[in-house]
Parts: sequence; structure tokens; C-alpha cells
Amino acid sequence: MSTREEITAELQDQLVRFIASVVLFNHAVSAKLGLGASDSQFMTLLQTHGPLTPRQLAEHTGLTSGTVTGVIDRLESLGLVTRRPDPTDRRKVLVTPSTEAIQQKLTPLYAEQGRRIQEVLATRSEPELRTIKTFLQDALTNSQPLNTL
Repeated sequence: MSTREEITAELQDQLVRFIASVVLFNHAVSAKLGLGASDSQFMTLLQTHGPLTPRQLAEHTGLTSGTVTGVIDRLESLGLVTRRPDPTDRRKVLVTPSTEAIQQKLTPLYAEQGRRIQEVLATRSEPELRTIKTFLQDALTNSQPLNTL
């Protein structure tokens, strides 16, 4: 049986490899759609947080306002997002994901990846799933914010 340190090192190595495979897959999806490397991450942020201002996107990604504008322009040209006035502050604009375009353009590209993850999760007991969920929540809570780099 492995020691705690060996198991921890193996887990960390496997996490790094998993993250790298996800990042590379996202890059491939972006390339297939003619998008830049950051573009799919913007879509993830918008789907996770809902509509965001360009400033909020810059804060989440650590990118400059000019780069953020370029990403939004590309996503908007594909119909993946729209810019709408912020109903609480007319001086601001909200970038909103287009559910219909996402269903047509992105969902099919991620369907196989989603199916494979579901297959892996189906092999785990409910207590194991709760442990995995807690681990991922803790890892996200303790991840280093971009503005500290």
C-alpha cells in the first residue's frame, strides 16, 4: 500500500494531467470554431456566472481591457454572446451568452467529453461522489486568484 505522501503526489500528478487534457481539448474546440485560446474560457465564465461586464471578465481572466474587447468581438461575431445595456446602470454593458448558439455550436463538440465523465462518475458510490465533490469545492476555494501572480 502506498503512503499518504505517495498517494498525494500521484493525485497531484493526475490532476495536472487532467487539467492539461481539458485545456488542450478546449483549445481544439476553440480552433475548430476559429476562436482564440481565451475565448472558450470566457464562455465558461459566462455560463457559470451569468452575464458579466467587460471589466468583470477582465478581472476574472487577468486580461487587459483591449484583449477582453477582442474576445467579446469574436464571440459576438459567431453569435455566442450579445452585448446588452446593464438594466441597473445604463453606462455599463453586459456580455450575455446566447443559449441557442451555444446549443448549436458548442454543446455538440463537448457531448462526447461529457458522456465520458458521466461514465466515470457512474462507477462511483454516492459517498465517493460526495468526497469528490467536496475535494473539488475545496480545491476551487483555495485556488490562487489571477491578481496574485
